Amino acid sequence: MKDTQRVDKILSNFGFGTRKEIKQLVKCGAVKVDGIIIKDSGMHVDPKESLIEVAGEILKYRQFIYIMMNKPQGVVSATYDNRLKTVIDILPDEYKCFNLFPVGRLDIDTEGLLLLTNDGQLAHELLSPKKHVPKRYYALIDGNVTTKDVDAFREGVVLDDGYKTLPSELFILKSDTYSEVEIVIHEGKFHQIKRMFESVGKKVKYLKRIQMGRLKLDETLKLGESRELTEEEALLIKEVQTVN
Repeated sequence: MKDTQRVDKILSNFGFGTRKEIKQLVKCGAVKVDGIIIKDSGMHVDPKESLIEVAGEILKYRQFIYIMMNKPQGVVSATYDNRLKTVIDILPDEYKCFNLFPVGRLDIDTEGLLLLTNDGQLAHELLSPKKHVPKRYYALIDGNVTTKDVDAFREGVVLDDGYKTLPSELFILKSDTYSEVEIVIHEGKFHQIKRMFESVGKKVKYLKRIQMGRLKLDETLKLGESRELTEEEALLIKEVQTVN
């Protein structure tokens, strides 16, 4: 089944202007589909199969796309929210025609690495409990994190609902009234890291995801910025598909 879209919607998502402006582009004969100048900006085409040109520029539509975002606080990991700004809302316009969705969730007040894609199979495998894909976070903790906490996390801690977490790795970067740590978890329960520290009498003040599997956050990305994965990075996230 073909996934057809209006030409003006496709071009708008690629940043060629409003529908009114695109209608003018079409009227001027600047838009071709499969080598033929079109006259109707509302015509439907399949962007995966049709070759679309605007003033000689060929649009590069790919079946699957993988985006790394440095998610800021105050933005929800969802495709739509009627009250709050979503990660889709802050994507550059050039990516909005790909029907992207976030792979998993980061809490609204958590920053850092978020993968967005339209590859449903890969997303499913990255989130599968059977795969145990590791996720690494940097955290600022209200409380003195000790080796006792490291041992507890290694054994698995019991959350407020009675669930015992899988073993995780806790690395102390700085132990003080406010401690700096990195933590690696292999599952994704609701507010998991916050609840893990609460179970040992401490509170997370700041949380940032810095790695998922072997994919690391590009630290040159400012908060709210995003970019496509390189070929090497895309291969890193696809490794999960070869793991039984």
